[in-house]
Amino acid sequence: MTQTEFLNIVMPFKDKIFRLAKRLLVSREEAEDATQEVILKLWNNQKKISDYKNVEAFSMTMTKNFCLDKLKSKQAQNLKIVHSNYEDHSVSLQKGVEVKDSLEWVARIMESLPQQQKMVVQLRDIEQYEFDEISKMLDMSPAAVRVALSRARKIIREKLTNTHNYGIK
Repeated sequence: MTQTEFLNIVMPFKDKIFRLAKRLLVSREEAEDATQEVILKLWNNQKKISDYKNVEAFSMTMTKNFCLDKLKSKQAQNLKIVHSNYEDHSVSLQKGVEVKDSLEWVARIMESLPQQQKMVVQLRDIEQYEFDEISKMLDMSPAAVRVALSRARKIIREKLTNTHNYGIK
């Protein structure tokens, strides 16, 4: 496999790898490092790439495992979730501030979710993967993925509602 062929396979989902890594790790730099590590591992195992039914799903699983290992390591003392995928310049200033505030609240709420629920929300609601793909990536049944997503969305919704309704009678 040539370098060009490899890049043609990997580049279409490189940003998804980065976003998942960023969801799980502390910073842009940590996520960039994780993305490079995953792509390097794919490159080193390029002879096996044709054996995988879905290279993208395999890469997302590798990313998840790499990030979880990093979080478990001693270097992980100061890691937290940061979400900054949203940008929209076509809204009014007030609406933009409200949306930014809501996204910050969602990011804070997601920090408090169990690890599995964080990953399910990231993969389904942000990366738009199908339930079957997520179940393979996370080694869960599709029903368990749906339950985890439902519970995570319920927690997010309840905490957002409580936050925005606080002080309103």
